[in-house]
Amino acid sequence: MMDNPIKTHRDGGVLEVTLDRPKANAIDLATSRIMGDIFADFRDDPDLRVAIVTGAGSKFFCPGWDLKAAADGDAVDGDYGVGGFGGLQELSDFNKPVICAVNGICCGGGLELALSCDIILAADHATFALPEIRSGTVADAASLKLPKRIPYHIAMEMLLTGRWIDAQEAARWGLINHIYPADVLMQKAREMAQLIASGPPLVNAAIKEIVREAEDMKFQDALKKITGSQFETVKRLYTSEDQLEGAKAFAEKRDPVWKGR
Repeated sequence: MMDNPIKTHRDGGVLEVTLDRPKANAIDLATSRIMGDIFADFRDDPDLRVAIVTGAGSKFFCPGWDLKAAADGDAVDGDYGVGGFGGLQELSDFNKPVICAVNGICCGGGLELALSCDIILAADHATFALPEIRSGTVADAASLKLPKRIPYHIAMEMLLTGRWIDAQEAARWGLINHIYPADVLMQKAREMAQLIASGPPLVNAAIKEIVREAEDMKFQDALKKITGSQFETVKRLYTSEDQLEGAKAFAEKRDPVWKGR
């Protein structure tokens, strides 16, 4: 394993997480476990509100699973760590927003990592694919997530053929939020992160839990659970100082001061 495969940087309430494993930022078991620990710490740190995930360099965001490590003995069903592959997609009780800044090639497990984030920004040269079909395996998490994010037939074409798409096509299908020149991608990601971080953290948490937990629920059942404060984050929000602060700030025509409690 390369030394320090993951770089982190804190700026106020924003945590930047950078994959830095030359040559391609691929993820092996050890790196995945490190990422899981980083994201678990981010989840549990009350002073951190938003994370940005990106890759080092300008060619690769992440190609996913490190096939060289697999050839050297990393088991595909090995210990990926607390959050599953890449530290995000199986992390429990994870209610903080994550922005993905795709700075280059994003394929396989790298695309699955991006799909685990809440907002995806991409450099104008970024490309996306699920090439697992060509190596005789299945893109498991993407098979579950991608048909829910973009039109079914486009998702199935990507899964069944391994076809590559560029950033412009990805945006057209709604896979990514925005495209930026490569030299301003991180600036734009940081601006969005600071905007979200300036908002009410308890509301952000409630939104994430509602969206995640209600995905497979009937509308009326989910709405009843929300209005009945049966989601922990919603219950906490509706009994918080921030809920009262929001109402007071509106009445007093001033900006609210969010405390996260």
